[in-house]
Amino acid sequence: MDKHRIVVAVTGASGSIYARQLLGKLAALKDQVEKVAVVMTENARTVWRTELEDEGFNDLPFPVFSQNDFHAPFASGSGRYNTMIICPCSMGTLGRIAGGISNDLITRAADVVLKERRRLICVLRDTPYNLVHIRNMQTVTEAGGIICPATPSFYSLPRSIEEVAATVTDRVIDLAGLQQDTFRWGE
Repeated sequence: MDKHRIVVAVTGASGSIYARQLLGKLAALKDQVEKVAVVMTENARTVWRTELEDEGFNDLPFPVFSQNDFHAPFASGSGRYNTMIICPCSMGTLGRIAGGISNDLITRAADVVLKERRRLICVLRDTPYNLVHIRNMQTVTEAGGIICPATPSFYSLPRSIEEVAATVTDRVIDLAGLQQDTFRWGE
């Protein structure tokens, strides 16, 4: 099996717990992952501090790129990153991707992933959706992206906020094509 090269983008939408869990799971799946690169917005850092009451984003086991670093290897298709996960994905970021606006490293990398016909997973956290959001989701889906709202499931009887969040991050790991031990319906 080929190892995955994954970009994780963290925007300023609520849901830092999802980003922290996802990055932890990717670190634990190092036998399946060749590279992970991270890009975070300043708003993402502010929301992380607010929601998680720490600055764990400073201690990630992966290289972190500036939101304006267009020299990052995943800013070009030649970088051969096969998956991009935007977690959480703000509606503003989704709208810029849907509109083809590559004004920062996140939207540029998403554009690259879509043009190269690779995997883009947008973990939307905002709710409710207005018609603009729905149309942007449709546009990104039609362009080949995967819209994965951060909507937890409860089949596994989660007992903590971390277990509830894991019902989303485990789904994202599955969508990225990685193998993991997790709750499976009917098993």
